[in-house]
Amino acid sequence: MKLNFLSRSARGAQMVFNRPVSLTALAMAKSKYEYVKEFEHEDNCLPNCWIVVRIDGRNFSRFSEVHQFAKPNDVAALELMNRAGITVMEDFREIVIAYGQSDEYSFVFRKDTRLFKRRASKLMSNVNSLFASAYVYYWPQICRGRELQYPPSFDARVVLYPTDKNLRDYLAWRQADAHVNNLYNTCFWSLVLKKNMTPAQAEEKLRGTLASDKNELLFQEFGVNYNNEPPTFRKGTTLLRKLVPDGTGRLRTLVVPLVDDIIGDRFWKENPEVIGLKSLGTYQPPPNTTVPSQSVVPLSIPPSLAIISQTKDLPLVPNRQNSVIDEKPAERLHETDSGTIQCDRSNTLRIRRT
Repeated sequence: MKLNFLSRSARGAQMVFNRPVSLTALAMAKSKYEYVKEFEHEDNCLPNCWIVVRIDGRNFSRFSEVHQFAKPNDVAALELMNRAGITVMEDFREIVIAYGQSDEYSFVFRKDTRLFKRRASKLMSNVNSLFASAYVYYWPQICRGRELQYPPSFDARVVLYPTDKNLRDYLAWRQADAHVNNLYNTCFWSLVLKKNMTPAQAEEKLRGTLASDKNELLFQEFGVNYNNEPPTFRKGTTLLRKLVPDGTGRLRTLVVPLVDDIIGDRFWKENPEVIGLKSLGTYQPPPNTTVPSQSVVPLSIPPSLAIISQTKDLPLVPNRQNSVIDEKPAERLHETDSGTIQCDRSNTLRIRRT
């Protein structure tokens, strides 16, 4: 007599696995339905190209109005965008540099990355979903006192750049766009908020004006020297991965936000690891500062614009004042009679009001 010492759950599992299964039926089911895979489109990015994933706020004009963002720039909102961008860069180690301004962020993947087999849809959807979820996740900590009224959404696209020059020109285009948009928005909202003009009146007054006209308007009517506006607003934020001393003689990899000119050659000479795909450079925090426990260095914000931060006593990133955009705007930007801003390489820049 053979004793059966199997437990009730084990006997149940045994009964399931011993149940006869028709291999013919499985084969037929597979051949019958697997054809739908043929509808999937192969979207692998070309090899040896820089992969840029750019996300952009969808209908953020309404979003900023509903959530009462300060005009023309809301410091907390920009900090939230940077925090979401840092979250993405921390998660995807293949990203070598990121640039953000207003309601957009560009993430640059290594030209030799094999992540997701270089599938554009995978890269785009993963970056976009993580960015959006991080934006919502950090909202209560950064935008304190403001309840999130409805979920924000972002669109995304993937663009390939085959050469290093193409990539640099793309990032220069985005920073020039930040400068043009912020100058326009600063004038526009000064007229609306301080001169009590309607948006239509302010838009009409600025139509056809050059950059020099806008600078003169700000100085003559509002006593504002545009070059003294916070560099964060004028230049956007660049995220780099650096080795930072932790105070114990060791180096820790941190995501460092910089406010700097990325159009000229100096930035790329000081950070050769981005284009060269070499080992990380070392970033030295200012004296008498502590290194944060998490892998992020906070962005430097002028004292008058300081916001509540979840982390205190963190190293600040010094601002670079010698921007090519500010020193020689006429050489890089010009405006047509219709008021459209254009780059010297015929890249048309759009004017947005946030």
